[in-house]
Amino acid sequence: MPKHVPPIPASNKPALLAIILISYAMIVLDISVVLTGLPKIHQELGFSEANLAWVQSAYTLTFGGFLLLGARCGDILGRRQMLVTGLAIFTVASLAIGTSQSAGWLLAWRAIQGIGAAVLAPSTLALLQTNFPEGNERTRAVSYYSAAAGVSATVGLVLGGILADWVSWRMGFFINLPIGIGLIAASRIYIQETARRPGTIDLPGAISSTVGMSGLVYGFIRSAHSGWTDLITVATLVAAVVLLTLFVLIERRASQPILPLRLFLSGERSGAYAARVLYLGAMVGFFFFTTLYLQEVVGYGPALTGLAFLPATILHFPFAMAVPRLARHFSQNQLLVVGMIIGIAGRRGSVVRPARRAISFPFRYPWC
Repeated sequence: MPKHVPPIPASNKPALLAIILISYAMIVLDISVVLTGLPKIHQELGFSEANLAWVQSAYTLTFGGFLLLGARCGDILGRRQMLVTGLAIFTVASLAIGTSQSAGWLLAWRAIQGIGAAVLAPSTLALLQTNFPEGNERTRAVSYYSAAAGVSATVGLVLGGILADWVSWRMGFFINLPIGIGLIAASRIYIQETARRPGTIDLPGAISSTVGMSGLVYGFIRSAHSGWTDLITVATLVAAVVLLTLFVLIERRASQPILPLRLFLSGERSGAYAARVLYLGAMVGFFFFTTLYLQEVVGYGPALTGLAFLPATILHFPFAMAVPRLARHFSQNQLLVVGMIIGIAGRRGSVVRPARRAISFPFRYPWC
């Protein structure tokens, strides 16, 4: 039986919420802070045009691949423990990325940083749900949590560009060091350990899904310069499909799978998952290629590129805070559909006219 944990004192809740929000903001910040510095990384470390995509993919693949495993470890080992562990991994990896002298080392540490984020992220949300009771208090805390993502994405784009232009792209990762150390110390003071639950860790499921998705991404990126008939490209894609099929079989038989397949029996839930995947995929692609376009074609510097993204990100915070009020008058499906339509219209409008100036751009980056 899980050990009972006394409720957190009300006086500690502001500190707890601050730790959760800053931790989550740091995760999102490192997704965006690197974007406006990509051309500088490209030049300094000698990335090829195709392999430059791995600066982002190495992080997001391990982040997504081990996210569910990180949540399971939080249930078994304690969420505060996993929060501190995730912060430690993330902070050390950030320092190592900032000191990397080759493309290979940067990608290796970027992948480790993604693992740290996968351990950290589910702990932040779980601690929020367990320490803030359902109702207005939790709704307000979740709104702040959502708003933190929008604010940190905006700040990351601008800060990454300014640092890359005026100091170095490495500073975008060095700033995580004092923040991470401070959060670890504060977590031990203000956060109580949660009850631990017995269970098993589905490591085969996490490894097969992460390696399978990595192989799929690698195959698509390699096809850009080697072609679809290249033997390694074909072999990688086939191996990826086999691993992802194996992942489904593992999840069907695992006693405690990291991704219970019964979740997809609900059409509404499956549709929401699909919409989320497609929307985030489009958003990441938009920011990645627009960064390269603005700096490689238009001639903007990193700082000006970061500022150019402000109209696309600055409204995240007020609208995230307005969602609880809008949800009282409109259904979740209506909000989802309207939000996606606005996003699609905005992205289309931002690329139609500039595309005329970038006819040579796709030939430099054929996978775009």
